[in-house]
Amino acid sequence: MRSIEIPQPEDRDFKYRLFEILPATLTYLILLLPVILGKLSPKLAAYFIVGYLVLWFIRAIGLDIRSVQGWKTLNEHKKLPWAKLNKDLEKLSVSTPDPPKWHARNLARVEKYIGAERIKPSDVYHAVIIAFWNESRDVLEPTVQSVLDTDYDHKKIILILAYEQRGGPEIEATADALVKKFGHHFYHAEAVMHPWPMTGEVIGKGGNVTFAGRRLQKYLEEQAIDPLRVLVTTLDSDNRPDKQYFGALTYTYCSTEEPKHASYQPVTMYLNNIWDAPAPMRVIATGNSFWNVTLAMRQHMLRNFSAHAQPMAALIDTDFWSVRTIVEDGHQYWRTWFRYDAKHEVFPIFVPIYQDAVLTDSYRRTLKMQFIQVRRWAWGCSDIPYFINQAFFKINNIPLHKKIAKGWRLLEGHLSWSTAPLILLLAVYPTFLFHTSSPPPLGFLANELPQYASNLQRVAMVGILISLYLSMRTLPPKPLRYKRHRTLWMIIQWVYLPVTSIVYSSAAAIYSQTRLALGKYLGFIVTEKATKSERAAISELLK
Repeated sequence: MRSIEIPQPEDRDFKYRLFEILPATLTYLILLLPVILGKLSPKLAAYFIVGYLVLWFIRAIGLDIRSVQGWKTLNEHKKLPWAKLNKDLEKLSVSTPDPPKWHARNLARVEKYIGAERIKPSDVYHAVIIAFWNESRDVLEPTVQSVLDTDYDHKKIILILAYEQRGGPEIEATADALVKKFGHHFYHAEAVMHPWPMTGEVIGKGGNVTFAGRRLQKYLEEQAIDPLRVLVTTLDSDNRPDKQYFGALTYTYCSTEEPKHASYQPVTMYLNNIWDAPAPMRVIATGNSFWNVTLAMRQHMLRNFSAHAQPMAALIDTDFWSVRTIVEDGHQYWRTWFRYDAKHEVFPIFVPIYQDAVLTDSYRRTLKMQFIQVRRWAWGCSDIPYFINQAFFKINNIPLHKKIAKGWRLLEGHLSWSTAPLILLLAVYPTFLFHTSSPPPLGFLANELPQYASNLQRVAMVGILISLYLSMRTLPPKPLRYKRHRTLWMIIQWVYLPVTSIVYSSAAAIYSQTRLALGKYLGFIVTEKATKSERAAISELLK
């Protein structure tokens, strides 16, 4: 079986290093292009800028439509009687009153294409791995409680609390206490310590959940439980699944024609502490939430991200998650895609996993930790050289057109991340500055170009208004400690959008791509998470 692991830094040859340099090189070329064209050929610069603006204007319309559709679907799925739908799926007959239109079609498809070998909802076990390092019990206990609060048979859930030895005796005591308090509610619960140090691993979540996954594999063997009937969900310490999560996941899994070749992605929404976070962090959290809602409507773009689920059988085939990258969630998609020669899909689960917005004990530190979180997400650019190497320089049976399509989407996504906000906001100015006093037609073109760009951007503001409206509709109830004017600040906060788009999107992505190009590989820093009870003075800080 061929290796699907990322090469260790010392094993990356010249060819691999060239692929690591590629994303940053293309990013800097794209960012310099308006300056170069603005100096050399204002007409070409105008074509480039207007074409780019129109392209993103069209994209923005599509994203706005998907955002509304996704929000509507999310709210519908949260209200569905998944327990009843799973009973129908079990016996392949509809008895649920007023079911969704797609329900009967799913049952017919399952009966026709899967038949007697199908996995029934009653066959499914869920394993939940909660990974943590040094988070407090105030953060961890609500997460365990949220698993217990789900509308699902808890005796079909296996709970694994995966903690780090480097967290010290306090975190071990917390894990043991939570197992003691909650363990009897589940089919099985245990705390699994990830030893430290471990040879060949980077510090990060991947090594922790992989170690816990291997312990889970042994337990399933002891209990003679088929790994194809076990769905493994990984959660961070602050991840709290919606009460319908396991029901929706079970239904989707049992109606998937080839469940081993799929993973399942719920919608990540950063709403747990949204009222407490500073305004810039609220804008970023809300934007990321709706980006995840939009992605759920574009299945061809879906990748594993943060909390996600995959059959235990597939995890065994991929030797679990990578222990060599800090973005083990998104990277797991590519590991599985190459393990099964592109025979792998991600199916959206239209119910949320609620997470925390970034929040620490000071405003300045919160701003810093937000940048650290986004640059870690942007480290997914390290998948670009991995993809090129596996797709085009390793033996595989993947059709060429699939490799090209997937590779292009991966590369284009990271280039857009690093360049789009800067170009959309600033690209018109080089031509204006170089030629504003030039005689016609250059002077006219240079002076009119910002006006055209401004008009397009003004129309695109409709998308921000849509996001604003939907964000207000998705907010959790306002805590009693906040007065009515706090709601007003939730609207005014969107003036931060241009700044957050540049600092916490482009700058973070450029930072990660540059470090990758220089071979200064990014390490893992846990994003600090805190609860209101941990800071007596926080209300004064955030007012």
